[in-house]
Amino acid sequence: MTAITTEPTEKTGARTAEAADLISDARERIDALDDRIIGLVQERMAVSAVIQKERIASGGRRVNLSREMEILATYRDALGRPGTALAMTLLELCRGKI
Repeated sequence: MTAITTEPTEKTGARTAEAADLISDARERIDALDDRIIGLVQERMAVSAVIQKERIASGGRRVNLSREMEILATYRDALGRPGTALAMTLLELCRGKI
């Protein structure tokens, strides 16, 4: 039987040591995933900068709206409505506001 503490631990909000340990371990994994996601977003930003530079140098426009619509659809299809918001944020990070 797991002992229940009388007050939740501050860091996890858990009421048992077992739950607090599980939550702490899961949070460490989330932090590692967030680090990877941030790195991937930064990499995406760098690749997008190369594309924009070449497109503009060749006489094209900075933004390709049809491509952005494809990206929005991909994220929406994979993640639902919140995926669209995530894609919009990524697009803004990568190409700036339009």
